[in-house]
Amino acid sequence: MSRFLAVTLFLMIATCFSVTTEASAAEVVHFQCKEWKAKHIHDAKKATAIAGTLKKLGCEVKEEQHNGHLDVKYRCVKERTLPVKSHAEAVKWEKWFKEYGFKVYHTH
Repeated sequence: MSRFLAVTLFLMIATCFSVTTEASAAEVVHFQCKEWKAKHIHDAKKATAIAGTLKKLGCEVKEEQHNGHLDVKYRCVKERTLPVKSHAEAVKWEKWFKEYGFKVYHTH
């Protein structure tokens, strides 16, 4: 009888642990921008921050200065992924990518 209780308890704990692990699994944002896009930015710090973010995401980035503003040009020919911790974060990134002209979606 005690073996039966021990096995049952073990299975219950293992099941609870695996459900908790699956429930907290990250979502993944998929993004791509095959053609070159450009953002015209008048704030140098903002331009540097945007270019840095795009580079960290694995995009090709070119920065050009002319006529009193900066152009941040970018593309990401191959589809890339960005793991995120929550659905809300995935939605936030999707909105950001769409604002910059990326094809984007996320998976659970």
